[in-house]
Amino acid sequence: MTDSGTSVTYTIEDSDELLLTQYSRTGERKLFETLMRRYEREIFSFLRRYLGRDDLADDAFQGTFLQVHLKCAQFDSARRFRPWLYAIATNQAIDVQRKVGRRKMVSLDHSSLGEDNRPVSWADQLVADGPSPARIAEDHEHSHWVREAVTNLGESMELVIQLVYFQGLKYREAAEVLAIPVGTVKSRVNAAITRLAMQWHESQADEVSTAE
Repeated sequence: MTDSGTSVTYTIEDSDELLLTQYSRTGERKLFETLMRRYEREIFSFLRRYLGRDDLADDAFQGTFLQVHLKCAQFDSARRFRPWLYAIATNQAIDVQRKVGRRKMVSLDHSSLGEDNRPVSWADQLVADGPSPARIAEDHEHSHWVREAVTNLGESMELVIQLVYFQGLKYREAAEVLAIPVGTVKSRVNAAITRLAMQWHESQADEVSTAE
């Protein structure tokens, strides 16, 4: 694809890294727009889930791609674009969250049902085979419990769950996004699973107590 009036030639198969490098060198707007289209749904979904409000997610989204434009010359072409983009989006989300001065609020509900119609905790789904926890959560009417529980994990553990399980980043990619060792990502995931399991069991115990 060649944009009229310029000598920049690119195809839709070009890598993210190549597109950003060419954009940094030429300033060709269509290169930037191509990158944005590739990631707009994915990044907005991440920001919406983390911030809990469309307006806050939109602010962080706009800030994210503004930073991509401003920092494109700083991008190391030996790196992968996606973790770099998520690092920017994560920082923007944290900044927006701090500006509003409070955490997002999500309504409380419960987990989905297993094949035997018994409640299945999201913590169990995290370590189970089969569909990803994100897909299971989004496909069921009880996903509010998931979002509330993840929110209550605290920022450090919530971010690794959002990146690894909801956005599908590998441990090493999440480590790059958060600028922490891979081992720290793994330990936070394990701690998050343990805490989610505790929250689930507590919520079930409260239900039993209320029913009695």
